[in-house]
Amino acid sequence: MTEPLPPTPGDDGDAQRIIFAITAALLILVVTYKVGQSDAPVQPPDEVAMDAAFSPPEESTIPAGPDGDAIRRGRLIFTTTSAHAGQYVGNGLTCSNCHLDAGRKADASPMWAAWVGYPAYRAKNGRVNTMEDRIRECFLYSMNAPASKAGTPPPYGDDVYRDLQSYFAWLATGAPSGKPLSGRGFVKLAVTPPGHDPARGATVFAGQCASCHGANGQGQANPDGSYTIPPLWGTRSFNWGAGMAGVASAAGFIKANMPYGQGNTLTDQQAWDVAAYVDSRERPRDPRQTATVDAARKKYHAKGDYYGQKIDGKVLGGS
Repeated sequence: MTEPLPPTPGDDGDAQRIIFAITAALLILVVTYKVGQSDAPVQPPDEVAMDAAFSPPEESTIPAGPDGDAIRRGRLIFTTTSAHAGQYVGNGLTCSNCHLDAGRKADASPMWAAWVGYPAYRAKNGRVNTMEDRIRECFLYSMNAPASKAGTPPPYGDDVYRDLQSYFAWLATGAPSGKPLSGRGFVKLAVTPPGHDPARGATVFAGQCASCHGANGQGQANPDGSYTIPPLWGTRSFNWGAGMAGVASAAGFIKANMPYGQGNTLTDQQAWDVAAYVDSRERPRDPRQTATVDAARKKYHAKGDYYGQKIDGKVLGGS
């Protein structure tokens, strides 16, 4: 059979091949574009919202009626704890000494971020905690309830918990849940090569902290027994079971928030060292200690704090 002759330039066959080539090229471009689109990372709208900084509502927007009354009571308990829940407070602190700006400030363990994070498992007590459980432990350790008139935190179901939770829930109005919020808890500082040292921290404390907290760390007391500036150690401060007795937590808080109103002005090393100095001073007994300091250290303080260690010739934790 005779093969057909190829078409000469300009005939219909040549035109068809050109059209085919153009069509194929366009098809490749379209497919490439579509594949590129499907491979590109797409951030869902809800993730965009979660990445944005959350701002709690203004106090002026607290509603009227019973709900608003509970929110206002909760705020008063939070900011002036001894005046409104004093029977359960065994020291000179308020909740807002650690949770700054009435629980609103990011990187100072804000309560709007805590509220959306519970219930949650806590290794500290080995179980899932509700927000009421968490508040109770704050009274037990940070407010040193064992030294209070009641000798114990508020009983479960007490109105103190109800009002505080009303306040926290209101602070979290509009906050997304299911994912940790930016600014929650305290800043997590990387460990520095020199480590932390109380002796170096004493120098930082004298230069940066003593003007407010006093050379002896006892803060500034008012005639009614409340404090304008909180005590950092001693009988009127948090006890050895409090989270702030852990050097890492204290360092993160100090880095982001201290000196007051001048957060992030200390170096990481200064924050670690001054935290070590503050947390290596004696403070009230850990309520979990039922036997010796050594036994309690092995069970509750295996790492991260100075409990049970000898500082200036004295074993800490036995007071």
